[in-house]
Amino acid sequence: MIHDSQTILGIDPGYGRVGYGIIHKNGSALSYGAAGCIETPKTDSSGQRLNAIYKKVHTVIQQENPALIAIEQLFFAKNTKTALRVAETRGILLLLGEKHRIPVYEYTPLQVKVAVCSYGQADKAQVQDMVARILRLAQPPQPDDAADALAIAITAAGNLQIHTSGA
Repeated sequence: MIHDSQTILGIDPGYGRVGYGIIHKNGSALSYGAAGCIETPKTDSSGQRLNAIYKKVHTVIQQENPALIAIEQLFFAKNTKTALRVAETRGILLLLGEKHRIPVYEYTPLQVKVAVCSYGQADKAQVQDMVARILRLAQPPQPDDAADALAIAITAAGNLQIHTSGA
């Protein structure tokens, strides 16, 4: 059940780097909770890297108890190997949502840019700046993976009425 006051976990999936961001929604007000980036060493095996991502996101979910998880959709990749690795990470994230019985919503990069910047061609710096403004932060969140995750969470917060009405 989605409530008026809740915690939202946004995730910018990757393989070498996974951004995550926590925001709190209370009525129409949004506030910053936490953000970070999970980095996996290139020297680790695929299984080790996916396990590290699983463990860290699992810990964040246990600590923050989000009402929903928002993930960026994989929309393209120049490198097929990279696309497959990111898809594997997304599988882990979807599994975590299911395991914790938390609804998972997915957004395209275009949806995120429009929700946060009102402009679908916004660049990373514009997204970071708007995330800082929306969450009333002194400076844009770093690294950009964490800022992107916060932007994804903000997008979900703006779409809560759609999610709860079943539209």
